[in-house]
Amino acid sequence: MPTRSRARKIKLHGFNNLTKSLSFNIYDICYAQTEEHRAEYIEYIDEVYNAKRLSQILREVAELIGANVLAVSHQDYDPQGASVVMLISEEPVVSEKIGENGRVSESPGPLPETVLAHLDKSHITVHTYPESHPEGGISTFRADIDVSTCGRISPLRALNFLIHSFDSDIVTIDYRVRGFTRDIRGKKHFIDHKINSIQNFIDRPTRERYEMIDVNVYAEKVFHTKMRLNEFDIDNYLFGAGREAYSDAQLQRIEGRLRREMTEIFYGRNVPRVR
Repeated sequence: MPTRSRARKIKLHGFNNLTKSLSFNIYDICYAQTEEHRAEYIEYIDEVYNAKRLSQILREVAELIGANVLAVSHQDYDPQGASVVMLISEEPVVSEKIGENGRVSESPGPLPETVLAHLDKSHITVHTYPESHPEGGISTFRADIDVSTCGRISPLRALNFLIHSFDSDIVTIDYRVRGFTRDIRGKKHFIDHKINSIQNFIDRPTRERYEMIDVNVYAEKVFHTKMRLNEFDIDNYLFGAGREAYSDAQLQRIEGRLRREMTEIFYGRNVPRVR
């Protein structure tokens, strides 16, 4: 009986110092008609996502992924926004997450209910950017999150958990592998796991909820995915007043403004305004 050949496990000379960086931006969009409503929206965001609360969220993330928190730095900003930087120590690699060849498999990571992955010599950062503008009544909240690891484990294992930890209308994700590591023969290895698309690491229900497009530069180990929520329910976007406060014509104009905002963020360019 023929035997299946196995990929040879890479034997390294020293520590695996490949740096794998996952960065993503989430956007929450709403319509706040009056100046009072816009101020309330900013106040709400600053209360829910202040530095203390963000630190707690990141500590919970670190606990769920089995990492030790080494140090935390956090700051609230005036007039709005907050930042948290967390250093995380190395933990043993979970054998179930590594293939026979010693590499991370290209498959969706765990969801919040089943997080088992460990990050290897990593840090997690989050920065928030709530903003609004009186013209058009559109307010947005952006959170920038970075997870960077050095070693065998890819931060892509935490991707599903992080996506499911926030309600978001638009998500932009960047993943890049930097540097190189050497095997015992001195040969350089510029990547140590298979990846064709970030989408392959996202669970199917999430992929079905979002429109997704990729921009990948395989030779440079650079991968980019943009996500936009498929379903649109205007009741989920009205802040400070419900649909009963607006006429049908007003609701139609508001929906046009919201959709334009989403389109501009998704494609990264301005489109004609809806009056």
